[in-house]
Amino acid sequence: MNRLLRNWRLPLQAFSIALAIVLIRVVLDKAGLERISVSPLVATIITATVFILGFLLTGVLSDYKESEKLPGDLAVSLGVIADECAVLWRHKQAAPARDCLLHVVDLVSSFKRWFCKTERTQVLSEKISALGDHFFLLEPFTQANFIVRLKQEQTAITRMLTRIHTIRETSFVASGYTMAVISTVLVLIGLLSLKVSPWYESAFLVGVIALFLAYLILLIRDLDDPFDYGEDGTARGEEVSIKPLYDLEKRLAAQLEALGITSGESEQAAPV
Repeated sequence: MNRLLRNWRLPLQAFSIALAIVLIRVVLDKAGLERISVSPLVATIITATVFILGFLLTGVLSDYKESEKLPGDLAVSLGVIADECAVLWRHKQAAPARDCLLHVVDLVSSFKRWFCKTERTQVLSEKISALGDHFFLLEPFTQANFIVRLKQEQTAITRMLTRIHTIRETSFVASGYTMAVISTVLVLIGLLSLKVSPWYESAFLVGVIALFLAYLILLIRDLDDPFDYGEDGTARGEEVSIKPLYDLEKRLAAQLEALGITSGESEQAAPV
């Protein structure tokens, strides 16, 4: 039910805006306040506005498609590190491997809080950097190529953190978005003042165009931040799924239980 309401949130908002425009149009028509005559320039202005909106939509969709891959890739990299540490603990009972595994579990929880904006990026970055200290302590228990692989996964995690942070904090072509909003408002004002009769025909045409333009503006604004989660973890719109992190957290919890490891077993504090 919640997913259905979320899927219809944007269409309902656009419909509400279009309905308000139609009501204003009917009032102006009955009052005889139309002042703009129909001409080819009207169609040109509408086409130009749609072109700007299409350009912005293409850009944010490109970022959105890229963002869809990031939580899954992030979960894979964290899972690889955890699996390597679990193997070392299972076969060699290496305490640094256990400590590193517990650090990865904490890191997964930190990522979940970070997506919900309850964990600072700097704190998360420091925890990722601390993996290097754990890897150093693993060197006596494994081959060098395994450490190199873990370092590569750490680099990938840092790269994904930076990319997600950039997507969340940067609006796609902010000046272009502002221009699109201004042109859309001007077009709607023009449609409200357009001389079209009978009144029901003008109301229908203005309503359809207003619905289309309003929906595009709302959709672009929503897709511009594909990681807009609330503090309780609920998606506020069409957000990229972070379910891979939740699945990884469950898998790691089961793995710790199977290995007989608890969070209080670490013999040394995780390096910061």
